[in-house]
Amino acid sequence: MKNLIDFYKKVTIFSNLTEEQYRMISEITKLKHYRKKETIFNDGEEANGFYIVYSGKVKIYKVSFDGREQILHIFGKHQIFGEVPVFSNKVFPATATTLENSEIIFIPKERFISLVNEHPQIALQIIGVLSMRLHAFTNVIENLSLKEIPSRLASYIIYLKEKSGESMNVELEVNKSQLSSILGTIPETLSRIFTKMSQNNILEIKGKFIIIKDFEKLDEIANGFEKL
Repeated sequence: MKNLIDFYKKVTIFSNLTEEQYRMISEITKLKHYRKKETIFNDGEEANGFYIVYSGKVKIYKVSFDGREQILHIFGKHQIFGEVPVFSNKVFPATATTLENSEIIFIPKERFISLVNEHPQIALQIIGVLSMRLHAFTNVIENLSLKEIPSRLASYIIYLKEKSGESMNVELEVNKSQLSSILGTIPETLSRIFTKMSQNNILEIKGKFIIIKDFEKLDEIANGFEKL
């Protein structure tokens, strides 16, 4: 239990709680193990709880009528997912599948809501997380509908840079095929854009790492001020 309590202290919705509250949360949660490419929940399935990534990575995606997969988000350690339909009494609006062998914490809906009713400050933190999630999805929609592919890619690289602590050496969380799905394009188009950015000395690709060599130019592309 000690390891889980220490873990929960780094989860956004559970920060700044008391030791007793951490203990109560630990008592209602269950750690589950999933193999790579294993489905956690399906689009349209009843939301009977939500999840936190203990280790590994999870992708949230939709499948179009023609079978094309659109990745909406990638979640890693300490990040929650599947929480929105739990609190809105709706079904899961997308599918969640592991990208690698993962350990996932499951928090059952009814028991957690009872806990929130007893400790309203937890509800306030959940509202904050949901607000940030809404903002993130707004950015996704903007990127997919308003920006050209090079701008989408540049925006995503800048997002990774900010997430990694402002480092100019960022790591891709997914392979290029999955990244093309996130950006709403195909791998061939993505490869051509990466090649152009490398040729223009904007970035350098080393395996799954991207070295940003000209952040100013990358930012201009992200904002549509510069064409590639």
